[in-house]
Amino acid sequence: MPAMPRRRVLRRAGAAALGFLGPWSTHHAWAQAKRRKPLLIGLTTDDSGQYAASGQDEQRGIRMAIAEFNERGGVLGRPIETVQADTGGDPVKAAGVAQRMVDQEVNFLIGAVHSGAANAISKIAQAHGVVYLNSNSSSPTEAGKDCHRTKFVWDGNGTNFSTSIVRGAMTGFGRDWALITSDYTWGHNTAKGIRGIVEGNGGKIVEELVVPQNARDFGAQLKRIQQIKPGVIATAVGGEDVKVLRDQVRRAGMDRGFAWINNQQDWPDVYSAGPEQLFGIFGTTWYWGLSLAGVNEFNARYQKANPGYRIKKPGNVFYNGYMATRELLRAIERVGSTNNLKLIRELEGLRISALDRMQHHAAFMNPATHQLQQTIYMAAYNTRPKEPDDMFRILGQQRPEEVEDRDSVKACKLETYAATPSYEL
Repeated sequence: MPAMPRRRVLRRAGAAALGFLGPWSTHHAWAQAKRRKPLLIGLTTDDSGQYAASGQDEQRGIRMAIAEFNERGGVLGRPIETVQADTGGDPVKAAGVAQRMVDQEVNFLIGAVHSGAANAISKIAQAHGVVYLNSNSSSPTEAGKDCHRTKFVWDGNGTNFSTSIVRGAMTGFGRDWALITSDYTWGHNTAKGIRGIVEGNGGKIVEELVVPQNARDFGAQLKRIQQIKPGVIATAVGGEDVKVLRDQVRRAGMDRGFAWINNQQDWPDVYSAGPEQLFGIFGTTWYWGLSLAGVNEFNARYQKANPGYRIKKPGNVFYNGYMATRELLRAIERVGSTNNLKLIRELEGLRISALDRMQHHAAFMNPATHQLQQTIYMAAYNTRPKEPDDMFRILGQQRPEEVEDRDSVKACKLETYAATPSYEL
């Protein structure tokens, strides 16, 4: 009979009172060894499929943060190592990837852009008590009904972006809206959030047009838009699909005659896009051209770490992967331990200054949903760039409190600490 993995020998609440020291009594011996046991992080990134460009980009952000810590000696004297596997943006494949990494006794899991994949990973992580950083999935459900005690969400979600953009669009372009929605979790929940904000402010959704994932022909939807003539069109379409949509909108001559709201535009998806394709108003969490302290230095570190990479400037996806990883490693240093429950409590109380985040306002973790609350920026294509990669014009920014997703707070029911397996590796 094969030996049972140590993680499966789980410490339950009250075990200490019974005199059970738990599996880390074995692991703790590493702390006394001359060579400390490496800290092992599992990278569950979407390196192929619809979000391949973003999955590969966030992996670079995660790895840069790890490299910077290793250059300083690792964490708690332990070098940081990684294992990585491509989820393909597929929930079934992602669950298998997460389970194999847990069986390898990774300390933590980081990564995913596709929200279905992130949800699948988080279920495995919660079952084993593994802290999982959802670095770039933006479905409101990730910090809502699909929240977990071990999962922390680092990107803004569809509701945050919609809230920051929709109200201004209603004032400027009218109250009759149409939605183009990608037929999966993120698309439906982002569209639901937009609908709620529009209707809550006296607007009307005249029609919602649902398109399948991996759509390559939006002709029927664009024809319908021309028939109903809404004041505003809001899209919840991402990855490779939104590139196709933008191209077909431009070819149909509909890029200037209608007001387009694109929710969020991920930098890897729009990098090198010209004004013909990058139209409308959209949201982002960060931009390399922000005139804030630390941004130039961050850009320089990015370029040094990524020589020859096709994306010459860091974007929001890279930034989210980097920041999530950095804050986890900092939390381990503050706690002085890899005990998962101690780290969960530490991250639940996380506050990061605006200076440290390179954003306009301080960020903080919502302990009720485990989503980082942060500045949301409204942007459009920059018609007066300072250089070729200066593609965004930042129109404004809103405080975390102004774009809070209150529905997620109501929907999220975190597991108790007692019901969450505890371990230290």
